Amino acid sequence: MIISSLLDTDLYKFTMMQAVLHQFPDAMVEYRFKCRTPDIDLRPYADEIRREIDHLASLRVSHSELEYLRGFNFFKSDFIDFLRIFKLNKDFVEIQVSDEFFLSIKGPWLHTILFEVPVLAIVNEVFYRNTQAEPNYQEGERRLVDKMHKLKKKLQGSEFTFSEFGTRRRFSHDWQGHIIEALQQTLPDNFHGTSNVYFAKKLGIRPHGTMAHEYIQACQALGPRLINSQKFALEKWAAEYRGALGIALSDTLGLSAFLRDFDLYFCKLFDGARQDSGDPFEWGEQIIAHYERHRIDPRTKLLLFSDSLDFDLAFSLFERFHTRAKVAFGIGTYLSNDLGYPAMQNVIKMVYCNGQPVAKLSDSPDKTMCPDVSYLAYLKQVFQLNV
Repeated sequence: MIISSLLDTDLYKFTMMQAVLHQFPDAMVEYRFKCRTPDIDLRPYADEIRREIDHLASLRVSHSELEYLRGFNFFKSDFIDFLRIFKLNKDFVEIQVSDEFFLSIKGPWLHTILFEVPVLAIVNEVFYRNTQAEPNYQEGERRLVDKMHKLKKKLQGSEFTFSEFGTRRRFSHDWQGHIIEALQQTLPDNFHGTSNVYFAKKLGIRPHGTMAHEYIQACQALGPRLINSQKFALEKWAAEYRGALGIALSDTLGLSAFLRDFDLYFCKLFDGARQDSGDPFEWGEQIIAHYERHRIDPRTKLLLFSDSLDFDLAFSLFERFHTRAKVAFGIGTYLSNDLGYPAMQNVIKMVYCNGQPVAKLSDSPDKTMCPDVSYLAYLKQVFQLNV
């Protein structure tokens, strides 16, 4: 089966899950799947995807995995104890096949939050093993070696560092593992880890992750007022982690709205920010200018870039910003799914929380996903958005 461990997911699913346990234990949510790639028909593979999800729902966190997670000082003992008895419930996942492939996840946030990443990985791998019965791993290896060789020529002793962020859109579990091992062996001074907790544990490297869009989206329904929902999300995060995991996600409601909310208090409280949509060069310039307006030295803050990066773009960003701020890069599909086949752009996004619509309005309008048009209009009005 594709997923053999509940740790085969991104670290930020666990960090958000702990925040949900302590801050929002009774929240109810709904997520929906969307394939952004045109002309992809997943309906023939629905039964196979269901079987894989059934297997996923049979897994438990093992004793050795619990002890591994216990080793991180930002995880609290009661959260580890909760994971000891935790099990996903397949009844929270609904798959329908009619005019199109439809997948939704609906239930308590605490008990559904771990579905997203492995389900996306399942959909990807099921699709590719049915459409590419004999994968061209030789071509994938050639591409990987070429990428690493070209990057090594550029590095020349520089402090450029990056992590692998490719779980949700990987070609397969085994291929992702191979990629991470190759990066670890070939670029040991520049490769600084992975978002995938399973491979981090297996290979003795560092897992990376803080929060995702769903966390800030949910706070649109959980906070006291919509206009204050982003501030509410950051306040709750700070209350949970007390200075740890201090990278704020900047694009759930667009950069302009983020900067209005990210005042002097948050600038000092958080270690930096993550970019995941829009023009990364413009984002970096605006974040640095924002710190400078608040008389904070941006060289003490981290700019984390993670939107559709390849090595060329990441290194160009490094050259622009590395003397002006701390910089790091999370690189996903470019590494985990490049064997010469078109990479699918699949997402699972939260669309409701406690029965109310929630949405992401990023700096890339095509990433918006919300079934309630009137709520989108209201959200744009409240946050003065033109996207």
